[in-house]
Amino acid sequence: MTSFNPPKLNIDKSLDKLDMQIIQAMMMDAEISYADLGKQFFVSGGTIHVRIKKLEELGIVQGKRLAVDLKVLGYDVIAFIGIYLEKSSLYDSVAEALQKIPQIVRLNYTTGNYSMFAEIVCKDIQQLRFVLHDALQKIKGIERTETFISLEESFARNVKVV
Repeated sequence: MTSFNPPKLNIDKSLDKLDMQIIQAMMMDAEISYADLGKQFFVSGGTIHVRIKKLEELGIVQGKRLAVDLKVLGYDVIAFIGIYLEKSSLYDSVAEALQKIPQIVRLNYTTGNYSMFAEIVCKDIQQLRFVLHDALQKIKGIERTETFISLEESFARNVKVV
């Protein structure tokens, strides 16, 4: 696994106001139809379709995701794990190993106290214990971890791009 290198885009030349409006509207409601977006922005649904295709080709739009309330499905524990690496050069191999743990839903390479910061979603404390003790601690290159259990998510939102 290699480190993520985002594509270098000259946003000023690649995107215009309509593109940014489309992105913002679809971040708020990914199910909105191209026809409804067209009406909202006074263009045809075909124009919206072409713009979305362009945004996908540029790597800006990367699929559409379903927002699911995981608590309703029985996932009651959300934890954040600060990971200390033995050496920062081990990041790629550790990230590859962490990607194989299905309960890890997000991983960031960070500055500060931790080398990496992970978000973990589990059904219960026993599953979290399994992830921490049986999965994470056995990965070569991890020196130690620090766990933070979320008591409540107060809000989650996308950044406003327009």
